[in-house]
Amino acid sequence: MPGWLYQRLGDRLFAALVVGLALGVVLAALAIVWVLYQGGREALHTFGFLGFLTGSRWDAVRGEFGAWPPLLGTLVTSAAALFLAFFPALSAALFVVEFAPRALKGAVAYLIDLLAALPSVVYGLWGIFVLVPLVRERVELPLFTWAAAHAPGLLPFLGPPTGIGMLSAILVLALMIVPYASALARDALALVPQSQREAMYALGATRWEVIRRVVIPYARAGIFSGVVLALARALGETMAVTMLIGNSVNLPYTLFGPAATMASLIANEFTEAEDDLHLSALIAVGFVLLLIALATNLVAAWVLRRMSLGEGRK
Repeated sequence: MPGWLYQRLGDRLFAALVVGLALGVVLAALAIVWVLYQGGREALHTFGFLGFLTGSRWDAVRGEFGAWPPLLGTLVTSAAALFLAFFPALSAALFVVEFAPRALKGAVAYLIDLLAALPSVVYGLWGIFVLVPLVRERVELPLFTWAAAHAPGLLPFLGPPTGIGMLSAILVLALMIVPYASALARDALALVPQSQREAMYALGATRWEVIRRVVIPYARAGIFSGVVLALARALGETMAVTMLIGNSVNLPYTLFGPAATMASLIANEFTEAEDDLHLSALIAVGFVLLLIALATNLVAAWVLRRMSLGEGRK
């Protein structure tokens, strides 16, 4: 058989393999969606999809299941953690790329990436033994005492200063997602052409002006990708949040008081579900969490496309 025929056959086999693997990923994702929908269909049909989403009561004894408390807890903790983590993550990336000496860059980048490799249960244990006492003694008790003396109207929004609750979960979650946002931001900043920087320096710009007007705008798509990755990580985090958030599905939530996320609710109650409706409601919560993650990725893809189109017009 001629050599060119072998080459053409190899190209076709490779193309078929790549297409097959890509389709396998898509089919696996669709299978996950289908299995979760089938498992949660009983609860979704019993309460209605909107009724299940907006229901504020979760009572397994009475057979009443509403996903709004854990849904609200997921959104609040993820958004707050992302807000707290974004600027430290971007600052760490800027330090590694723009300021750190060459001998220090690798070590700092390695230590930041190491945070992503730690198991979530390690973060949870660290949170219980280190973060919770620190937050209770240095943050919650002073704020609670000050509010009781000067602004009693804030007490219902603060909640009991026990250390276990929403604030501790947000802080540990912010620490967990810093390396995800920082890694992509660091790679994007490193890809900014040196000629762009030199051109600004030639015009008399300071280092801060170069970073603000050239480096960050050029790398904004990569920075935003890191933000999306960090948000996805925060939405699905389970063990560390379960160990620190207090796991209460009773609204209203307070800053210091216990709360629950969708992932923590599933982790706490899945093995204790006593009837089919309870189990179906937990699977339906997982289905809603999957839809939120899907919506987040679709919005992120749209924003990235708009960014790319905007850069193409310049």
